[in-house]
Amino acid sequence: MDDQGMAAHGSDLRAVTGALAAASVALSACGGGGGGSGSASSGSGGTTPISFNISDTEAARFLLQAQFTATDTEIAGVKSQGYSAWLDAQFSVAASQSGTAWLDSQGHGTPNSDGNYFNPVMGDWMAWRMMMTGADQVRKRLALALSELMVASLNPIDGFWPPYVIAGYWDMLNTNVFGNFRTLLEEVTLNPAIGFFLNTKGNLKEDPATGRQPDENYAREVMQLFTIGLYDLNADGTLKTDLLGNRHETYGQSDITNLAHVFTGYDWNYSRVTQQNTPYLPYPIPTTEFARDRMSFDASKHSTAAVTFLGVTIPANTDGATALKTALDTLFNHANTAPFFARQMIQRLVTSNPSAAYVGRVAAVFANNGSGVRGDLKSVWKAILTDTEARTLPTAATAGKLREPIVRVAQLARTFAVTSATGKWEIYDTTNSDWGLGQSPLRPPSVFNYFRPGYVPPHTGIADAGLVAPEFQLHNETSTAGYINFLTSIIPNGYNDVKPDFSGISGQALQTQTLVDWLNLHLTANQLSANTVSLIKTALDATPLTASSSDADKLTRVQTAVLLVMAAPEYLIQK
Repeated sequence: MDDQGMAAHGSDLRAVTGALAAASVALSACGGGGGGSGSASSGSGGTTPISFNISDTEAARFLLQAQFTATDTEIAGVKSQGYSAWLDAQFSVAASQSGTAWLDSQGHGTPNSDGNYFNPVMGDWMAWRMMMTGADQVRKRLALALSELMVASLNPIDGFWPPYVIAGYWDMLNTNVFGNFRTLLEEVTLNPAIGFFLNTKGNLKEDPATGRQPDENYAREVMQLFTIGLYDLNADGTLKTDLLGNRHETYGQSDITNLAHVFTGYDWNYSRVTQQNTPYLPYPIPTTEFARDRMSFDASKHSTAAVTFLGVTIPANTDGATALKTALDTLFNHANTAPFFARQMIQRLVTSNPSAAYVGRVAAVFANNGSGVRGDLKSVWKAILTDTEARTLPTAATAGKLREPIVRVAQLARTFAVTSATGKWEIYDTTNSDWGLGQSPLRPPSVFNYFRPGYVPPHTGIADAGLVAPEFQLHNETSTAGYINFLTSIIPNGYNDVKPDFSGISGQALQTQTLVDWLNLHLTANQLSANTVSLIKTALDATPLTASSSDADKLTRVQTAVLLVMAAPEYLIQK
């Protein structure tokens, strides 16, 4: 999926890049670089021997699929350890400070006169801080991928402590991202954020006297979006069809209606909550424990009706825990679950259009990790990231994927040692595509995520080829201009108290070829073409600098180079 494909979608970013190059002096008018400390990379790898015949470019490309950055130290680590052993080491990295713990450390769980107990914006600060910090990058990158499959969103959460509710969801994903899919599925099902977002919170059993029936929202979405999808699949993710080419639906309305009975009787767990009297409200404010605990179960509100779905029957009067176990086991063991999950995670990390063989290989690992274990997520992640199709640089113009705006900004922040001068990490909702990114972490607009896995940009070569491009659902003329304007602001100025530090590469300001080559490797895994590199170098050289030039002018050149690389189509399309 190269720049031609992007132009076909209505936004010729190469033309935009050229225009920016011709007018790169505009960045200078925005002001100098931000504060903070640190460097752009953390070592060169030194004398570490190359044991696996992995080049710097190959290592960087792998890293930018597995996490957000490719520093010199990380590149050296991959080259010396090999892909598999490097992943094993990352799986063992301790989780960094949780979202909940960070909110607590900032005092956000203590009621104040600003009404923080109802205010969601600290959830945005938390989410961006999670993307931009922590040594457990792989954990967080994969948790982000999971959050776009099993979706909860800060957008609709109201009542007490919205930031804590979404932080509890993020923390749960991070806790379970290297575990088993079956455990993850149960934790998602009983999570307070999902309970709020998909209506299992307070879901009541049927009442013949009033005609009330259990809410069907979660029953539908856990099948359609989280586990098995709409249509029966082969083991390689391709659609099963009959002799006439007709698809077969995985479930019907009866399955939804029946399964909904299982998800009754649950509500937020207030057993550890303390009610606090405050001068700000005339009624007590609960403490935040409910946002991180599993939902509680009340048998008196749970339906005991017999349930039949997907060919499985849960007898009448089955207790709630057993009913839930049977339902989730059924979904976990369904033939669709492995290829359905495999394909979408490949799409999030590697390519929008994986081959059936690639999906099949990953799905086979989901079904059996080699030791008879189904759903072992470590093995699945390793299968996705080390597969031949992932590790072979594709040549087709339609290969790869559009890099998500969240991932781009997280990469910028981590590559250039972003810090928060106040410790508040005041980055707000960036969903607005006019002035923001068209995307903001943990704020998808609906349970269908920011974009659908089967999205096809209309009237494009992608559509003509029968391919999909999920992230292109975020991409249009407005979002293109908004993204570049966003970069033009945050690269030199940061975002409020959050500022990058370019000191690690400032010494390369006078050597434009070296500077662009460094950015090409570390930001794109050397995927900028020679022509694009030449265009950027020419634009930088158009404003001559010497050793006696001011530090501000040198910094502006570095920042302009970063802007031009991150606006290039070959950066935006990750292969």
